[in-house]
Amino acid sequence: MDINSIFINTAQALFSPVTIAFAMAALGLAIHFGFVGLLNFGIAGFMAVGAYGYAISTLTFGFPWWAAFLASMAASALFAVILGIPTLQLRGDYLAIVTIAAAEIVRLLLLSTTWIKTTGSADGLVAYADDFRSINPFPDGTYGFGPWSYTANQFWVLIFALIVLALAALLLWRLVRSPWGRVIKGIREDEDAVRALGKNVFAYKMQALVVGGIVAGLGGALYVLPSSANPMLFATSLTFFVWTALLLGGAATVFGPLLGAVIFWVLQAFLGSLLPAMADAGLLGALSSAQAGALRFVLVGILLVVIVIVRPQGIVGDKRELTFVRK
Repeated sequence: MDINSIFINTAQALFSPVTIAFAMAALGLAIHFGFVGLLNFGIAGFMAVGAYGYAISTLTFGFPWWAAFLASMAASALFAVILGIPTLQLRGDYLAIVTIAAAEIVRLLLLSTTWIKTTGSADGLVAYADDFRSINPFPDGTYGFGPWSYTANQFWVLIFALIVLALAALLLWRLVRSPWGRVIKGIREDEDAVRALGKNVFAYKMQALVVGGIVAGLGGALYVLPSSANPMLFATSLTFFVWTALLLGGAATVFGPLLGAVIFWVLQAFLGSLLPAMADAGLLGALSSAQAGALRFVLVGILLVVIVIVRPQGIVGDKRELTFVRK
């Protein structure tokens, strides 16, 4: 086994746009589920809307990069409103079913050939980040140290994504500690009691759905910023990856989703490199390297089950806050 290669692949997952994008999506989901109690299983739909909002506004309408990010946020907010108006009266399993169906509808619409000139259908969209790369302040060369090595464009995307993540985390941290945050946490615990105090529960839920949706949409834009936007990137499995990151770190926290995303993708990278190498070395019996690579999802799933049983509030969660088993 090439231990050095396994170490490099694992270390690179620690600082990558994909990890940051999942942290953004998990932050948005923390607002929906952790602080309001909305069982949103359509987070991949928000990411897809944000990603394609950025790509289409650049390629079709010629928006500059900063306006494209604003368009991505606006598209995510609009999707949240359209989804929220008919569904926020639903509770529990019913809301989960509707949201996962909405995400699949978005993905299938992007796959449709009806708007192929706009969405690219199954081929997706490329070459929409040229304007963003044109403002790269780093000259050509190699950046990083040790196992972390980036081209100038890769380093610029990474730095920009880290700045966006830090600003989003700071904003949400302030929001959940504001009077607005106390209301939405009250809705999570007992919405009838909050309604009895004269608060418009539907309006607060809608606001939370929009805020979380915008953050997840920005995560989708960052997800496709380094390469291309393709509908298959936003399959249902993406939603469950984000949920895994959220529950690992802690649903009712701001720092928890960030930690959960890092743990999830570092484990994925480590096991995705280690298990195929063990299979090639004959250490996993008759398993092929492809089968061994898929085994990492089983192992991460087992870890999630253990976390939910042993520490249902997540790694950095507070027992006084929401725990997964209470829902």
